[in-house]
Amino acid sequence: MADHLTPTTVFKCLADETRVRLMLLITREEELCVCELTCALDESQPKISRHLAQLRTCGLLADRRQGQWVYYRLHPNLPGWVHNVLTTVLEANKYWLTPDSKRLEGMGDRPERVAACC
Repeated sequence: MADHLTPTTVFKCLADETRVRLMLLITREEELCVCELTCALDESQPKISRHLAQLRTCGLLADRRQGQWVYYRLHPNLPGWVHNVLTTVLEANKYWLTPDSKRLEGMGDRPERVAACC
């Protein structure tokens, strides 16, 4: 699905502050679980999960399950131009994510990631 992304599709998917914040945090961290995103954005788990599902349906995110945790990362087939847009927005707006970043960094008991096997 990610290989069929158009600018209109991408910008419609990102036309919500919560979804933009999620995408920029995931771009910065490479992979985050729902509990980390809930803490970072200081929002309810159902709200975060709903927005993550929308981003996954759009083809911007991929997920993987590890035990009780579900981790989200940028879709591996995301076109380069989408990566460039996200990286540029992230670099130019780090201050905008500062409160979210501080909450994430201060989160205790972050889940351990198991390296992907073979």
